[in-house]
Amino acid sequence: MKTISMPVATLLITTFLTVSSAQARTVIQNKGSDTLVNVAQAWAEEYQKVKPDVAVAVSGGGSGTGIAAMINGTVDIANASRKMKDKEVKMAKDRGQDPVEHIVGYDALAVYIHQDNPASELSIAQLEDIYSRKGKARKWSDLGVKVPGCGSDKIIVVSRQNNSGTYAYFKKAILGKKGKYRTGTLDMHGSKDVVDLVEKTPCAIGYSGLAYATDHIQKVCIVGKDGGKCVNPSVATAVDRSYPIARPLFMYTNGQPEGDIKTYLDWILSDTGQC
Repeated sequence: MKTISMPVATLLITTFLTVSSAQARTVIQNKGSDTLVNVAQAWAEEYQKVKPDVAVAVSGGGSGTGIAAMINGTVDIANASRKMKDKEVKMAKDRGQDPVEHIVGYDALAVYIHQDNPASELSIAQLEDIYSRKGKARKWSDLGVKVPGCGSDKIIVVSRQNNSGTYAYFKKAILGKKGKYRTGTLDMHGSKDVVDLVEKTPCAIGYSGLAYATDHIQKVCIVGKDGGKCVNPSVATAVDRSYPIARPLFMYTNGQPEGDIKTYLDWILSDTGQC
């Protein structure tokens, strides 16, 4: 009879326990919106403390990426900063999926400018003039603004790539359903990329989720379509919808959630998850 030496036996036992532990753990795949990725990661980390046997694997890539994964059945929860389009819902159902929408929070889609830019207040109409293909604001002086450090006076317009839910929502809110972005925008891959570029570029303006704000960049106070006083982006003004570019944030599941996925979503929507 062969005798297994103690170190090898210990290694085998340890390996067996590790594999058993991994097999016992439920992994929820969660992918999508770059706007949601930070808070989704925070939720995942906190939930791990509540339910150590459930791991939530979070990744970004944009709302379109998450929705595509939902359509293809490769993700349990898709994060999106916009609603699914009718054609996406149809495509999902054609592939045997049944997307169910869950509103998990609200975001103030902030407009960012360099901290030295005096244009601290802008209207929806002015943003349209900056971002629209038909707009006429191509220089800061067109808005009556002189920006320190912006020698060219040219407005450097920063946007997102078109697979982004933030891109789609900003387009709808500012340019309208049939509006088109101007040509020559700098289209960034992620929300943080927008903020990083605007932070170091005096001539620039960009939009991104409120969660990406830093002390080194300025958030613009926005005047709505009906005029009145400008409203600053904040959690409170997003929730009460007084901020003109507030938007809901979504998670999509395949059918009504059950089991660990339902328990996780219930926790997100609880007072603990929403605090």
